[in-house]
Amino acid sequence: MEPRLTDWLPTTRKEMELRGWEEADVILFSGDAYVDHPSFSTSVIGRVLEAEGLRVAIVPQPDWHGDFRDFKKLGRPRLFFGVCAGNMDSMVNRYTAGKRLRSDDAYSPDSRPTLRPDYPSIVYTHILKQLYPDAPVVLGGIEASMRRLSHYDYWQDRLRPGILADCGADLLVYGMGEEPVCEVARRLRSLSRPATAGDLRALTDIHQTVFLAPAAEVAPQEGDIRLHPYEDCLKSKRCQAENFRHIEEESNKLHAARLLQATGRGCMVVNPPYPPMSTAQLDRIYDLPYTRLPHPKYRGKRIPAYEMIRHSVCIHRGCFGGCAFCTISAHQGKFVVSRSKESILREVEAVTRMPDFKGYISDLGGPSANMYRMGGADRNKCARCARPSCIHPKICPNLQTDHGPLVELYRAVDAVPGIKRSFIGSGVRYDLLFSQKDAGELTKSGSAFLEELLRFHVSGRLKVAPEHTSDRVLQLMRKPSFRLFERFQQIFEQIDRKYGLNQQLIPYFISSHPGCHEADMAELAVLTRKLHFHLQQVQDFTPTPMSLSTEIFYTGLHPYTLQPVFTAHGKAEKEAQRQYFFWYKPEMRAAIVRSLQHIGRRDLAEKLFPYGGSHRPEAEKRPPAQARREKQPPVYSKDKGKKRPK
Repeated sequence: MEPRLTDWLPTTRKEMELRGWEEADVILFSGDAYVDHPSFSTSVIGRVLEAEGLRVAIVPQPDWHGDFRDFKKLGRPRLFFGVCAGNMDSMVNRYTAGKRLRSDDAYSPDSRPTLRPDYPSIVYTHILKQLYPDAPVVLGGIEASMRRLSHYDYWQDRLRPGILADCGADLLVYGMGEEPVCEVARRLRSLSRPATAGDLRALTDIHQTVFLAPAAEVAPQEGDIRLHPYEDCLKSKRCQAENFRHIEEESNKLHAARLLQATGRGCMVVNPPYPPMSTAQLDRIYDLPYTRLPHPKYRGKRIPAYEMIRHSVCIHRGCFGGCAFCTISAHQGKFVVSRSKESILREVEAVTRMPDFKGYISDLGGPSANMYRMGGADRNKCARCARPSCIHPKICPNLQTDHGPLVELYRAVDAVPGIKRSFIGSGVRYDLLFSQKDAGELTKSGSAFLEELLRFHVSGRLKVAPEHTSDRVLQLMRKPSFRLFERFQQIFEQIDRKYGLNQQLIPYFISSHPGCHEADMAELAVLTRKLHFHLQQVQDFTPTPMSLSTEIFYTGLHPYTLQPVFTAHGKAEKEAQRQYFFWYKPEMRAAIVRSLQHIGRRDLAEKLFPYGGSHRPEAEKRPPAQARREKQPPVYSKDKGKKRPK
């Protein structure tokens, strides 16, 4: 049946009137277009609050210029305004690693890049407070979550205080915010009158929230961790580094402490997070009545981020990888929460009913494709653990990595009527496939998973992320040795030949990561050349708030050892590292040779260009099939490989 306008949460006064509303209980402002899909954070929060019996409206991508009519059109809500910058940090969304303005925005209709400001969390809140000074404003989303305490801002190249000090919101919800935002709504709903900013500021005991209060009003509690004040961090980078270790460790504990940081005359208080959700709780969120479609106002327009996920299904939350450059665990938590097979199948069946569905699920995944139903075997041991990663420097003996439930899930999805193929588009953690006792051999379940994955769920290309080849750099990244990737590649090629799949292995790499020197990048080029890769899936390290790598980049110190770490900072240094990804391009050769001569590594130039570019034997001119395929455009052959018998 064709969806009706009232199947979406209202975005205009007219849509509110169609529902018979005179006012909304909650009005959500978002930096993204409104897509009613469980992959879009504002839609999830809106549906969760609706399930609480609240009247929820959404204002997507409001115009922040002129008379602010988009901020006025729905009036003042009874409970609170909610502000979210969008699914991505706005500065990552709008700027490249080289701080150049991007020409498109995947979360906007027709990719328009001008529909959100820098730092929407701050801009939107300032406007709402200007128009409605006494209205409660709750801040949430990844941009606010990662800026909840003092943080380095790469785009302004300075240390900033917790975002509440900059924007004036009354409360901040960090992480995946369904539970805290519902608790906020319940508390304010109990009032016999419209809520005020003072009512919201009085809610100081809700888990997974941050508030800013006068220092004299913050009563100390047993177990509190007092961080170095923001002003001390401005004077001493060591103070900021020491703070980060506490912040990261408490973010990854089952039973965390409350964090306090003096900021100006106030005190920023970070309440501990909620315990990880149960499977039943997560199922309820994904079972809500999403239309899975963009709002009708976008009819005839393309939203690229939606196009990527429209026929995908998320199967779990959280990631215990703890990669130094990643903030997933800081936002979603390191404890994986998986949906039930029944809930996933219900969503798959809903996808098959979409009018444009052709039989192909584009991704059954999550933050990492293969962490479904994984976690600590003994939860009591997890409760005593402060490790940011369960798999670095080695896999925790308490971590169960059985891939059996995931293989069962894949087969159950493929058996759903209307499903031709289900693909895995999320990145695979290949280190989880190997035995803890023998790092070179797959576990029994890992072997079964890999064969299942390659035979039935790869659309020509399998994405993995070794990130670098230097063990020293990989240690800083909290990633496994490159030797494990080489072993994985051997097994991949064996399975590929065994079944005649003719598939590609696509590795991702990062340049200019803390600890990485130009010579490390040259050695990366030599080693990947030897493995017949012409790299394309690469990126220059971008410092983003609340990652370990960013703290090293800014402070020059490793927060866990307080030892200095070299990092490439300037544009010339970063470009000198990045050039080695593209050694195979003739126009890059002369510059690379000059660079290697400059750093005294003529030996690497000879390894990278053994024939000087003028004469190459036939074997060099015609590299193995793996390398030739790597240079081809992306493959999306829906029927490639064998189909599973129904």
